[in-house]
Amino acid sequence: MPTVRTVFGGTVREGRPVVTLTIIGICAAVYVLELVLGTAFMQEFWFSPASGQDEPWRFVTAAFLHSTSPLHILFNMYALWIVGPPLEQALGRARYVALYLLAAVGGQVAVLLAAEPGIGQAWWQTTWTGAVVGASGAIFGLFGAIFFVMKRLGRNANQILVLLAINLALPFFVGGLAWQAHVGGLVVGLVLGAVFAYAPRERRALWGVLGPVLVGVVLVLLTVWKYSTVVVPTLQLPFGG
Repeated sequence: MPTVRTVFGGTVREGRPVVTLTIIGICAAVYVLELVLGTAFMQEFWFSPASGQDEPWRFVTAAFLHSTSPLHILFNMYALWIVGPPLEQALGRARYVALYLLAAVGGQVAVLLAAEPGIGQAWWQTTWTGAVVGASGAIFGLFGAIFFVMKRLGRNANQILVLLAINLALPFFVGGLAWQAHVGGLVVGLVLGAVFAYAPRERRALWGVLGPVLVGVVLVLLTVWKYSTVVVPTLQLPFGG
């Protein structure tokens, strides 16, 4: 049987959105481990600019952690269930996974770029040792991508813009949300969404690989640059201790 593909090059598949369900299942399982094992477990996998330098896997693992408040994971998983399946169907599983993971990493990179060691950060900065958890950066990436997918299909995407505006403004009214991660994930999602949606038909397969690779390279270069330019002050002890 010939392979049926979407306008974006994804393989048309019947049945459940396997990738989205897998991500939700992983996040749910990790949340149970958080409740059972406590903060010590979270500390092994959450992201902070200080810990990410020596343990780069945290750029990814933090996206599968959530705060112990059930509202955090419930809100993120609900948003993922709304926007994930149509994207998974439209883009295909490989592009969808690349989009989700790179948007998650992009969220942590944005937190890193906004971080400065020491005291007295500006309003837009984050602390060097502050921990970040949650799938919000990845989900904002999905919203960014689906904007261009809907535009490419000729559908009205204004509701996506309204939803993004509301959620981008929310951290300024509700404390404890890393809006920098939202912005970082959104930027990655917009870039990859545009690449996937508007790649020429004869080069869709090429850009389906080249787009994520180039975005990944940029994220790595930004991370290396930031770490190379930051000087962490040493602790000065009295009496020459």
